[in-house]
Amino acid sequence: MSSTILLRNLPMRLKAFIPLVLLSFYLISGIPLQVYSSEVNPDSSKVQSDTSSAAVQRDTSMVATDTSGVAPRASENPVETFLDEPTHENLQRGERFFRGFLPVNRKFEACVSCHNINASDTLNWNPSAMDIALKYKDRDFVAFHNAVMQPNGIKIEEAHKNFELEENDLKTIKLYLDHFATTGPPNMGPTVTQLMLFIGLVSLLLLALADLIFFHKIRFRMVPVLVLLISLGLITRMVSNAAIDLGRTQDYAPDQPIKFSHKVHAGDNKIDCMYCHHTAEFSKSANIPSTGLCMNCHILVREGSHSGKFEISKVIEAFETQNPVEWVRIHNLPDHVFFSHAQHVGVGKIDCKQCHGPVEKMDIMRQHSDLSMGWCINCHRETQVNFKENAYYDNYKELHEMLKTGKIDSVLAVDIGANDCMRCHY
Repeated sequence: MSSTILLRNLPMRLKAFIPLVLLSFYLISGIPLQVYSSEVNPDSSKVQSDTSSAAVQRDTSMVATDTSGVAPRASENPVETFLDEPTHENLQRGERFFRGFLPVNRKFEACVSCHNINASDTLNWNPSAMDIALKYKDRDFVAFHNAVMQPNGIKIEEAHKNFELEENDLKTIKLYLDHFATTGPPNMGPTVTQLMLFIGLVSLLLLALADLIFFHKIRFRMVPVLVLLISLGLITRMVSNAAIDLGRTQDYAPDQPIKFSHKVHAGDNKIDCMYCHHTAEFSKSANIPSTGLCMNCHILVREGSHSGKFEISKVIEAFETQNPVEWVRIHNLPDHVFFSHAQHVGVGKIDCKQCHGPVEKMDIMRQHSDLSMGWCINCHRETQVNFKENAYYDNYKELHEMLKTGKIDSVLAVDIGANDCMRCHY
């Protein structure tokens, strides 16, 4: 029986729940329902036929003989011309080589074992597939061939020392990466656990509701009532949590244009936060360091012990070309919220860790706190203000007198108006 006939035979009361279920499913998943499983553009088949026919025409024109009756040299190997075309077959073959499915008797590591195609929550020091694709998209095959087969650098020489790839196979890999630079990584689908839990709860709710209204198969009426109430409560909680999380990005850790590790710089090398973010004490925002500041160290340090030359070369190139690095902002507040680093770091002497967490242990920088209004308010209620030897607080004479007489033993941020609405929303 088709799905259309089944829908027609459903009672009207059950039909009314279908739009609600679909809407809730979309809200909970938080992403579009259409998910592609392939990295190749689904419309590429039309382009493939066009490019293939164009390639055939070019090959035919190249076979034309000159006045001496000798065919041009380029036509002696039509496969080379074919391998320069981004056809579906070439892109697919290049992807298989990159992922390690080819060659069958491979005795070396696959490209994907070092170069991530999808984003990862742990730092892979090797350049990602997207990094390589963007770097060599506008370069010729010779440059790509030399980088893979004749690398320059301690780390990459060690990784590529056993590489055995035919030139034609390497050409298909470059075609795949050139295409990858345009299309980007594949879309990620919703988590299976979340979807299965939501679908299961909705199914229980509908079954319990159907038994109460229509079927009356369960003898004890409290059983479907309890199932209905529990499943409805859990669904409501999931929807409310999703709504509350709108605009909050706790644990947000985007991929950055350069794999900069705070663990290496602030942890291992003990670089002070204020050396790089030197405006935090007197400015609204903590600055992002310029490449000129980075070059204070990297004028000498040209190869990292983890990442080799690839990541540091991005810093050097940005400095030499005067093109700033486009870092992705991690900590974002709504437009209607005012926050000043100068007030907290400069005046309040708040340690960076209190908001940003153990940055010196993070290879991938992530948002440690949820930055919600409740989190800020609770912090103001718990944080003591140091009135001693801080001229900013000299105007609070009444509080100074109360401290001297012993009426109060400490002053909290909330006592000096930190939670007044107009402090943040004006």
